[in-house]
This record gives sequence, C-alpha cells and structure tokens, in this order.
Amino acid sequence: MFDPHDPLAIDDLLTDEDRAVRATVRQWAADRVLPHIAEWYESGSLPGIRELARELGSIGALGMQLTGYGCAGASAVQYGLACLELEAADSGIRSLVSVQGSLAMYAIHRFGSEEQKQRWLPGMAAGEIIGCFALTEPDHGSDPAGMRTFAKREAGGDWVLTGRKMWITNGSVAGVAVVWAQTEEGIRGFVVPADSPGLSAPEIKHKWSLRASVTSELVLDEVRLPADAVLPEAVGLRGPLSCLSHARYGIVWGSMGAARTCFETALDYAKTREQFGRPIGGFQLTQAKLADMAVELHKGILLAHHLGRRMDAGRLRPEQVSFGKLNSVREAIEICRTARTVLGANGISLEYPVMRHATNLESVLTYEGTVEMHQLVLGKALTGIDAFR
Repeated sequence: MFDPHDPLAIDDLLTDEDRAVRATVRQWAADRVLPHIAEWYESGSLPGIRELARELGSIGALGMQLTGYGCAGASAVQYGLACLELEAADSGIRSLVSVQGSLAMYAIHRFGSEEQKQRWLPGMAAGEIIGCFALTEPDHGSDPAGMRTFAKREAGGDWVLTGRKMWITNGSVAGVAVVWAQTEEGIRGFVVPADSPGLSAPEIKHKWSLRASVTSELVLDEVRLPADAVLPEAVGLRGPLSCLSHARYGIVWGSMGAARTCFETALDYAKTREQFGRPIGGFQLTQAKLADMAVELHKGILLAHHLGRRMDAGRLRPEQVSFGKLNSVREAIEICRTARTVLGANGISLEYPVMRHATNLESVLTYEGTVEMHQLVLGKALTGIDAFR
C-alpha cells in the first residue's frame, strides 16, 4: 500500500534500533516541546532550558554520536534521525542539541586531552552542563581565518584571551565554552569555564528567527586560563572546520524535519479545507504543489540516509556534507513557503507551525556556511579551481 508519508518506503532502510531511537526522540518532542513551542516562539524565549537539557541527556540525545564518557555511541544515521525529529518540532531545539553534541562536545572529544574529556564530557552528556561553541565574530562569519580574538601565552604558561564572539547558541546558559582564537602559533581552541573572570555572555534579543533558542554574544576581557585549557590536538582552521562539518551533517537531516512538518500540515489542511464546494486538495494546482513538496522532501531524506551510511562507514567527505546542507536547507525553505500558500492566510498564524518553521530556516540557511560558501566548496570540488582565492 502506498504511504503518503513515506512514498519511497525509506523506512525499509532502517533497523529496529534506528526506529527505536527515532520513536524515543519523537515522543519526547511531542510531550515536551510541541505543547509549548508556539508560546515560546511568540515570547522569544526558551524557559526551562536547563531542565530540557537534562531530559535530553536522560534519553541519550546529547553527544549521542560520540563514544565513551557517558555518550550513547549511536550511529550517524540514528543521530540524523534524532536531528530530524527534533527539528520537526523546532529548529531551536535541534540547535540546542547540535551545538551541545556536534560542536562543543565533539571538539573536546576529538581534540581535547584525556583530562578535559573526563572533566567535561560526562556532565555534558547528561545535560548537567550546557556547552557552546564560539567561532563567529561580529566582523568575521564566513571568513573565520580573519578572527580578531587573540590568545596570548604568558611567561608562566597561562593564556590570556581577549575578543568578542557573536551569534553564539546556548552562550548565556552555558557552563563551558569552546572558544577559538588567534595565537602566535595559529588558531587554537580553548575550553573556557563560564565562571572565568572577564567572560560575559549578554543575550541577543529582538530576533525574528530561532526565537525559541538562546543566542548570545561572548565577550572575553583578558580572560586568564591555565596552560592546560588549550585543546592539544587542534592547530589551525582544521579543528573548527571539522567540528562545523560534523554539525552540518545534522542540519542535512534536521532541515528535512522542519520540511516534513510543513508538508504534512499542508497535506492535512488540503484534505479538510473546502472552497467552491470541495476540499482544496481536489484541485489540480494544489495537488501539483503537494506532489512537488513530497518529491523534494523525500529526495532530501534519502540523501541524508546516504550521507549517514557514508559517515558510519568512515567515508563521508566535507564536500558531500556541503552538498547535503546546500540541498536540504534550500529545498526545506521552499517546501515551507509552498506549504504556506496552501494554508492561505492561516499559514501566517502560530496556530499552525508553517511560518515558524519558515522563519527558523532563514537562520539555518546561512549559519554554519551560507549558500554561497557551500556552492563554492562544491564548485572547487567540481572544477579543481579554488574560487575563494
């Protein structure tokens, strides 16, 4: 039998364990996010974020793709399915999990010392400690190599960090920040406890996107850190860029979650909303919209599965992640906008999730690599010519 919610029978690719992970995250989102998300979005806040983090830790969703230190050791596909279900609820919730696990925890797990891993990762996996990842600056987003935050090594071995970071998810609620800075030996990463003297994280207000998410500035005013605060295995841009590639993989899946919610909302609406004496789903133009949305949605999910299997096999390349991020987010926004037209004026109301997802995706489109940056990554891979220079 044809399933309008899974027309390509992609579920056949999943194992029982994959389905169990998906069901757990979907149920958590249904119980803890969906009843409140419109109110959170309208108020521009995420109340109880620390409690939500602990709950996410209890179901194994934080750093779930990592092994050891209290992490779930899940497959890349299972992590992707979790991202899809979280973003089907709201992009801000998926961002909380993505920044925690794929950026802050991944950086410590991949580049940190054993002491750093033991100190931070178990608490972060449990949601007892929230982390953030500080790379972007007010004047340097797509060009992180130009960052001005600087870490100076003093004679006794201590580091002193000075600078500003911008658009930092989880910043003002984080217990620890992974901060990237220029040094005399190149760009280095530092594990910075939130209570470090000289560190402040004023929250960014007046956002029209990702409103149910904590976004902050990070100000470092001569923050003094011990010698062992530096991530020993990360020198140069390779460190932060590899973290971003890991996080972008989750976005490939997550954006399809937002698109799925909007498609299913439009499909249900089209079957019940009547105009001219019949459901609008019976009109050819509406069916064309639904068909096009379904094609792009499930092509995107199939692509995410393919990239997940490659990651699990250790064969996923950064260019392939760019391929997925570029395609998935761009198509997800188009699906949301088309769904809005199916709902007509109701599409702009918070009674329905469509406009909320559409505005959230405007942020997802440009963070962790704009459309143009991913186009140039693919352009270089296709032509062998570096257009960044």
